[in-house]
Amino acid sequence: MSLPFSTSRMQETAVVTAPDGSAVRPLEVLAGAASFAHFELAPGQVSQAVSHATVQEIWYVVAGAGEMWRSQDGREEIAALEPGVCLTIPLGTTFQFRAGPDGLRVVATTVPPWPGTPDEARLEHGPW
Repeated sequence: MSLPFSTSRMQETAVVTAPDGSAVRPLEVLAGAASFAHFELAPGQVSQAVSHATVQEIWYVVAGAGEMWRSQDGREEIAALEPGVCLTIPLGTTFQFRAGPDGLRVVATTVPPWPGTPDEARLEHGPW
Protein backbone atom coordinates (compact mmCIF):
# COMPACT_ATOMS: atom_id res chain seq x y z
CA MET A 1 0.00 0.00 0.00
CA SER A 2 1.36 3.37 -1.02
CA LEU A 3 0.76 6.44 1.13
CA PRO A 4 0.86 10.01 -0.20
CA PHE A 5 3.77 12.29 0.55
CA SER A 6 3.03 15.26 2.77
CA THR A 7 4.95 18.52 3.18
CA SER A 8 4.17 21.46 5.42
CA ARG A 9 5.73 24.83 6.24
CA MET A 10 5.64 25.87 9.86
CA GLN A 11 4.82 29.51 9.09
CA GLU A 12 1.75 28.38 7.10
CA THR A 13 0.43 26.11 9.87
CA ALA A 14 -2.22 27.36 12.32
CA VAL A 15 -1.23 27.87 15.95
CA VAL A 16 -3.42 26.11 18.51
CA THR A 17 -3.19 26.10 22.28
CA ALA A 18 -2.06 22.77 23.69
CA PRO A 19 -3.72 21.43 26.85
CA ASP A 20 -0.61 22.50 28.80
CA GLY A 21 -1.01 26.11 27.58
CA SER A 22 1.85 26.19 25.09
CA ALA A 23 1.41 27.44 21.52
CA VAL A 24 1.65 24.46 19.17
CA ARG A 25 1.79 24.11 15.41
CA PRO A 26 0.87 20.54 14.43
CA LEU A 27 2.99 19.81 11.36
CA GLU A 28 2.84 16.25 10.05
CA VAL A 29 1.34 12.84 10.88
CA LEU A 30 2.32 9.33 9.85
CA ALA A 31 -0.99 7.54 10.36
CA GLY A 32 -0.77 4.99 13.14
CA ALA A 33 2.91 5.76 13.78
CA ALA A 34 3.78 9.28 14.96
CA SER A 35 3.04 13.00 14.72
CA PHE A 36 5.41 15.97 14.69
CA ALA A 37 4.84 19.48 16.01
CA HIS A 38 6.50 22.75 17.01
CA PHE A 39 5.87 24.05 20.56
CA GLU A 40 6.55 27.54 21.87
CA LEU A 41 6.39 29.28 25.23
CA ALA A 42 6.67 33.06 25.54
CA PRO A 43 9.43 34.53 27.72
CA GLY A 44 8.79 33.61 31.35
CA GLN A 45 5.70 31.51 30.54
CA VAL A 46 5.09 28.31 32.52
CA SER A 47 3.08 25.39 31.17
CA GLN A 48 0.40 23.56 33.10
CA ALA A 49 1.68 20.24 34.46
CA VAL A 50 0.16 17.32 32.56
CA SER A 51 0.50 13.60 31.93
CA HIS A 52 -0.60 11.79 28.79
CA ALA A 53 -3.04 8.89 28.67
CA THR A 54 -1.75 7.09 25.55
CA VAL A 55 1.20 8.93 23.96
CA GLN A 56 4.86 9.48 24.69
CA GLU A 57 7.13 12.12 23.20
CA ILE A 58 10.66 12.99 22.16
CA TRP A 59 11.53 16.70 22.35
CA TYR A 60 14.36 18.66 20.74
CA VAL A 61 15.06 22.27 21.72
CA VAL A 62 15.63 24.51 18.71
CA ALA A 63 15.79 27.99 20.32
CA GLY A 64 15.55 29.83 23.62
CA ALA A 65 15.99 28.20 26.99
CA GLY A 66 14.09 26.98 30.01
CA GLU A 67 13.56 23.96 32.23
CA MET A 68 11.60 20.69 32.06
CA TRP A 69 10.38 18.93 35.21
CA ARG A 70 9.55 15.24 34.82
CA SER A 71 8.17 12.83 37.42
CA GLN A 72 7.40 9.13 37.15
CA ASP A 73 7.12 6.28 39.67
CA GLY A 74 8.67 8.25 42.55
CA ARG A 75 11.55 9.64 40.45
CA GLU A 76 11.77 13.25 39.41
CA GLU A 77 14.24 15.57 37.79
CA ILE A 78 14.57 19.03 36.33
CA ALA A 79 16.44 19.21 33.03
CA ALA A 80 17.93 22.41 31.63
CA LEU A 81 16.55 23.19 28.16
CA GLU A 82 18.74 24.91 25.58
CA PRO A 83 19.32 24.49 21.85
CA GLY A 84 20.61 21.02 21.08
CA VAL A 85 19.01 19.28 24.10
CA CYS A 86 16.89 16.23 23.28
CA LEU A 87 14.78 14.47 25.91
CA THR A 88 12.04 11.90 26.29
CA ILE A 89 8.66 11.98 28.00
CA PRO A 90 7.78 8.29 28.46
CA LEU A 91 4.17 7.18 28.86
CA GLY A 92 2.94 7.84 32.40
CA THR A 93 5.31 10.76 33.04
CA THR A 94 3.97 13.93 34.64
CA PHE A 95 5.79 16.94 33.23
CA GLN A 96 5.88 20.72 33.27
CA PHE A 97 8.14 23.15 31.47
CA ARG A 98 8.95 26.82 31.61
CA ALA A 99 10.65 29.32 29.37
CA GLY A 100 13.56 31.58 30.19
CA PRO A 101 13.78 35.30 29.35
CA ASP A 102 14.14 34.61 25.59
CA GLY A 103 11.24 32.16 25.36
CA LEU A 104 11.45 28.51 24.36
CA ARG A 105 10.94 26.73 21.03
CA VAL A 106 10.87 22.96 20.74
CA VAL A 107 10.04 20.39 18.06
CA ALA A 108 8.59 17.08 19.19
CA THR A 109 7.53 13.69 17.93
CA THR A 110 4.49 12.08 19.53
CA VAL A 111 4.16 8.29 19.41
CA PRO A 112 1.54 7.17 18.51
CA PRO A 113 0.13 10.31 16.83
CA TRP A 114 -1.62 12.87 19.01
CA PRO A 115 -5.23 11.60 19.20
CA GLY A 116 -6.88 14.98 19.76
CA THR A 117 -9.24 13.60 22.39
CA PRO A 118 -10.07 15.80 25.40
CA ASP A 119 -8.90 13.21 27.93
CA GLU A 120 -5.41 12.65 26.41
CA ALA A 121 -3.71 15.36 28.49
CA ARG A 122 -4.58 15.03 32.17
CA LEU A 123 -3.98 18.08 34.36
CA GLU A 124 -1.52 17.36 37.16
CA HIS A 125 0.31 19.23 39.94
CA GLY A 126 3.82 20.43 39.13
CA PRO A 127 6.52 22.41 40.93
CA TRP A 128 5.76 25.73 39.24
